Amino acid sequence: MSIRALWIITHEKGQSGTVRFSKRYPTVERRAKSLAGAQYVAVPEDCEILHPLLTELGLTDPDKPFLVSRDDCARPQRSPALELRLEGRAGGALWPVLALVQGGLILACLPLVEAPPEPRPPLPGLASVSQALSLLAGVQGFLCGPGGGRLEGEALASRLAPLPSVLLQVCPLGTPLDSPPQAGAQPAPAAHSPAGAQKQPAWKAGLYRGRAAVTVALSEMARSTQYGRRSRQDLWDVHGSVSCKCEVEGVLPNVTVTLSLPPNGSPLQDILVHPCVTSLDASLLAASSVDDSDGSAFSGPYKFPFSPPLEQFRLCSYTSQVPVPPILGSYQLKEEEEPHLRVSVTLKLHESVRNSFEYCEAHLPFFNRGQLGNVDVKVSSGQLEVSKEKSLLVWVLGQKFPKSREASLGGTVGFSGQLSGPADPLCTGLTAYIKLYFRVPDMTLSGCSVDQHSVQIYSTAKPRITTSRELVSAEYYIWNSTGDAPVSSGLLML
Repeated sequence: MSIRALWIITHEKGQSGTVRFSKRYPTVERRAKSLAGAQYVAVPEDCEILHPLLTELGLTDPDKPFLVSRDDCARPQRSPALELRLEGRAGGALWPVLALVQGGLILACLPLVEAPPEPRPPLPGLASVSQALSLLAGVQGFLCGPGGGRLEGEALASRLAPLPSVLLQVCPLGTPLDSPPQAGAQPAPAAHSPAGAQKQPAWKAGLYRGRAAVTVALSEMARSTQYGRRSRQDLWDVHGSVSCKCEVEGVLPNVTVTLSLPPNGSPLQDILVHPCVTSLDASLLAASSVDDSDGSAFSGPYKFPFSPPLEQFRLCSYTSQVPVPPILGSYQLKEEEEPHLRVSVTLKLHESVRNSFEYCEAHLPFFNRGQLGNVDVKVSSGQLEVSKEKSLLVWVLGQKFPKSREASLGGTVGFSGQLSGPADPLCTGLTAYIKLYFRVPDMTLSGCSVDQHSVQIYSTAKPRITTSRELVSAEYYIWNSTGDAPVSSGLLML
């Protein structure tokens, strides 16, 4: 159960991309050559892997959304394992190449398949695929941190610098260990338990030595699809997760984290917990968002006792039913004299949401209309940025809405027919949308919180406890009410 190669690539959609880090394991490659025999395909150079990988992921050739070699219905789907046909190698293909895409980064690796190449073994039976996906998820957490934000320039370089030494510990000689990389630190070295002490479990690769500290981060993601029509129901939901990093001495230290809700808060639903949680009240797991709400659901406090692993981990996740989305929007786009459009946008911040943002932006893309020309648009709050090359208006509302909690944008935009702008087969005619991006620190939409005093650590040393919470947007769309818009039959259209 090993990997042959690992790549970290930066990219912008429609561009060629850049390999920022790569690692190959010659000892694993010798085993791959021995197993494959005459059908062996060597790991290519970095420059040879880029184009096949980006093409398979649909991140190149924006004007050609359909490629026969990738999208033909006769081709069997082997997700999440990609098959990369290498240029200049007749019949040569790499399989299974696993890839994760987040925040402008592509993390890919090629696990070793300890079976003959033909016939291909079923994916569920390959333990190396599961281990490789776990390793990629760990590297992703190490690079992007719990927030999963976009990394560029020096920030990315500083995260990539210690990665070789981290991989040396968590994936020696190409064989991933149970402990994945952790954000901001290297895995702790293994230590032997003293005679007569608790037996160290196999899943815990080492023991922590140092000052006790516990970090608990609660993050809620608000999604919404708003149509602005009585005939179509607006949709929204909230997903929350609690991430923990526990630096506590001992073989099996005991930690308890308690989540609390306000008196009028909606009970948490669809609760999933990490396997390290030692005991849990059955009533916490009974509530489901698909059940009819009868008012008898458990409303907290929610206690999670656990014995933490060394690395940062997700303690639990949940959903919450909230009565309204955090920002209500109205978007109207109308045709005027060719080639001009009249734009009108109104955004209203709900009274339950703190009027204190880290950032808040509304992106207005214009597809299939050529490049932006004359822009005569005014905003009541914030500032407007125009990207003519991308045919995109970015309305930066900043850290606060006005006292009225309403902000508006209005005016006209024109287009130049000489240069082509971005294309999208879905957004034709007046089918258009606004996408919101925002982050509100120190609040959650459900009201869920973690108090420092509610975190209990059974240890001789007094730990330093840090808690935080945030509300962030995820797939937050407002569609033009004067045009057609796709309608989802499920909770949300993603």
